[in-house]
Amino acid sequence: MSSSAGPNVFAGFTKLCKGLVFVLVCVHVSVQIFPTSLTYVALIPARTIPFGWNLLTAGYIEQSIHGILISTIGLLFIGKLLEPIWGSREFLIFIFVVNLLTSLCLFIMAISLYYITMEENYLYMPISGFGGALSGLLVGVKQIVPDQEFSPLRIKAKWLPSLVLFVSIVMSFITEEPAETCFPILIFGTYIGWIYLRYFQRKQETKIKGDPSDEFAFSTFFPEFLRPLIDPIASAFHHMMCGRSESSIETRGYTVGSAALPGSDSIEASRRRERGARALEERLASDRFAAKGRTIEPKRDGSEKV
Repeated sequence: MSSSAGPNVFAGFTKLCKGLVFVLVCVHVSVQIFPTSLTYVALIPARTIPFGWNLLTAGYIEQSIHGILISTIGLLFIGKLLEPIWGSREFLIFIFVVNLLTSLCLFIMAISLYYITMEENYLYMPISGFGGALSGLLVGVKQIVPDQEFSPLRIKAKWLPSLVLFVSIVMSFITEEPAETCFPILIFGTYIGWIYLRYFQRKQETKIKGDPSDEFAFSTFFPEFLRPLIDPIASAFHHMMCGRSESSIETRGYTVGSAALPGSDSIEASRRRERGARALEERLASDRFAAKGRTIEPKRDGSEKV
């Protein structure tokens, strides 16, 4: 009985995600055993100029037990959905880019806060964590299956990134976790993840970059009543980011004569969401089948003994 249930515990988790979890756990244990190593691998803005590699390493170091638990569990379950759709290479590139740019934004923020406040604490506080990549991956879930509801709270996937940011704001006021480290990591990871998926991710099947659909606009992170205030600002940024790419799309075969094919972006976005929903349903069905098999097998063993 125990041997048959054991292998199904990690059923569906990808090899890449389990490898990344192994790295995160090993690094966490190493930092706990050798605390002085944190000054070389965590993001300490005052040391970043000579130790520039901490921009690369900081995103893979969890300093607390609850941090490593959240990161490993979140990576396994989110990767189980996204990696088969994106591909292992794109999944790894996404994590690398989001972690690196999140660390760079944190470095710029810390230096700016130091010059504003002249408090040296901003220069020597060790900042690290996988939360930036994890919050960016939640944006990927929002993109792929926005209307999928997750138990037990029945929250739709499109609200997960916003909900995580809201909870992090609340927790920063009621816990001893410094607000200047936790919340900025999550907000930079969320925003950078959205920018990458919105403008730069290349689709394997169509070779199109980004997702310009209205359902993935920046204002969709906010409640309905705030969107009229967000849309004008987001629209100006959108034209700045992809004004040139929109014209290049028209020259790459998305025009018939002088008229552009209508709805090409929305069709591609809807196809991607359909693939994501289908992949999620298949994985949920396989998990239910595996769980059902585990409950039936003990009964069968008991009847055979009788």
